Amino acid sequence: MVLNGNGFTLRTWKITDAETLQKNGNDTDVSDFLLDRFPSPYTLEKAVAFINSKINEAPAINFPIIIDEEVAGVIGLEMRVDVYRKTSLLGYWLSGRYRGRGIMPEAVKLITGYAFDKLDIICIQACVLSKNSPSMRVLEKAGYEKQGVLKQSVIKNNQVWDEHIYAIYK
Repeated sequence: MVLNGNGFTLRTWKITDAETLQKNGNDTDVSDFLLDRFPSPYTLEKAVAFINSKINEAPAINFPIIIDEEVAGVIGLEMRVDVYRKTSLLGYWLSGRYRGRGIMPEAVKLITGYAFDKLDIICIQACVLSKNSPSMRVLEKAGYEKQGVLKQSVIKNNQVWDEHIYAIYK
């Protein structure tokens, strides 16, 4: 599975991606704006374990963002159950070395189109921590609309933050 963007590729995982995944994921500018389940520090062992959990996914819903033969970031969907079974959650990150080039809005558009084409979903949601305004701009550029703000609903780095909810519909 390969989705081609302008200067980057989304593709399925390879175990050989571990080293550059670890290198680019081991950055507090990345982990400070993600859920706490994202490891920090991001060790090579954590990178290998993550890839092993995704490598045989069918259908593929999690992709490395490949730039110049390395994992510059990750984008993926989290499928949900029960009343949310047709609404997935979108998550992503990109190494600071590659930000500001329009890569992430295009990657979001690519995975959104893929998801609505290939998966049985009607909606994709994305949750953004209040101090991550660049991610909010990414979603807006990709056609997502802000649905609301959950005030003082998350704790990140021992601080209480708001969570902004974005969505796009099939």
